[in-house]
Amino acid sequence: MLSQQTIDIVKSTAHVLEVKGTEITTVFYKNLFAAHPELLNIFNHANQAKGRQQTALANAVYAAAVHIDNLAAIIPAVKQIGQKHVSLGIKPEHYPIVGEHLLGAIKEVLGDAATDDIINAWAEAYGVIANAFIGIEEEMYVAAESKEGGWRFFKNFTVVNKVKESDNITSFYLKPADGKVLPSYKPGQFITIRVSVPGEKYLLNRQYSLSKAADNETFRISVKKEDENNPEGKVSVHLHNNVNVGDTVELTAPAGEFVLDPEKTTPATFLSGGVGITPMMSMFETIAKNQPNRPVSFIYSARNENLHPFDKDIRTLMETMDDAKYVSLYSDSDEFISKDALKEYARIDGDVYICGPVGFMEAMINYLFELGYSNEQIHYEFFGPALQLELVEA
Repeated sequence: MLSQQTIDIVKSTAHVLEVKGTEITTVFYKNLFAAHPELLNIFNHANQAKGRQQTALANAVYAAAVHIDNLAAIIPAVKQIGQKHVSLGIKPEHYPIVGEHLLGAIKEVLGDAATDDIINAWAEAYGVIANAFIGIEEEMYVAAESKEGGWRFFKNFTVVNKVKESDNITSFYLKPADGKVLPSYKPGQFITIRVSVPGEKYLLNRQYSLSKAADNETFRISVKKEDENNPEGKVSVHLHNNVNVGDTVELTAPAGEFVLDPEKTTPATFLSGGVGITPMMSMFETIAKNQPNRPVSFIYSARNENLHPFDKDIRTLMETMDDAKYVSLYSDSDEFISKDALKEYARIDGDVYICGPVGFMEAMINYLFELGYSNEQIHYEFFGPALQLELVEA
């Protein structure tokens, strides 16, 4: 338990994080990697280069400070971040290292304003928050490895098939190199793949949604090939160009909370843009196999037909379902998912699952609010670190 003095100090200085948060976290990461370059084997270099990880950490620390007297309020956020940490193999011994450099960055940025009392209060608060993360993440690790075929941290997988789904998306089918059965996973979850890319000093990690229903045989990830000059493209380009059938990659166990509730029988709408279609395929196929009479709508946006993956797969699954709607719209033809399109195709009496670029999600969620959908009906997933959406809530 934190002392009242600590709580008072942390809450009274929380506003500093609102103003200086990104500056502090930028200094933090610079100093952290200078002292512990081995951690570059864990962190996403593209998110670092674009400043997204710094912003996400600043938002998380600020939220923790605001709610320091009621940490139960941030447990949902801790669980969401914990899923990402578990998928990257974060360990308890990493937290003291992070704490040391985070407090050092606060001191460096704030200078004399960061008194000993302030630093000591933040150190105490960080210890409590870190223990919350460690405890929740340990529960996740135990749950993952206790499943049949489950494991902790990274495990070798063999590429057993490679299929081109569109001009820019290719699927990789993966089986455990040790021949053991795969664990089940929830539709919508993701894995982390870790690879050694020629010319890169450190291992690179990327998280990809599992793009088909669980079958205990193979995982499938469907990877969009990014521009070769884009920092985000290093892993995707390597996978497309260099990883082939018979090659070995490392994966973590499935994780993530953006998942379909398989117990529900109410209607579901899957709304996606670009490569955001991948978790929707797992959800849609799961319903087609297990609840073929459940009402479903599948609404998809791409630039054009050549960049549209899984079209035939969706239509084939629809043939097995009693009440499935499907529409695809192409922006190159000036077709967009409008509010009117959502009114026609989305299921107002059920849940909506959304995945795509941030701008796409902002527009779609705001349209849904305008159409009368509630917060509880809308579920969405970000690419990369959590960012703030500009939403007009219902």
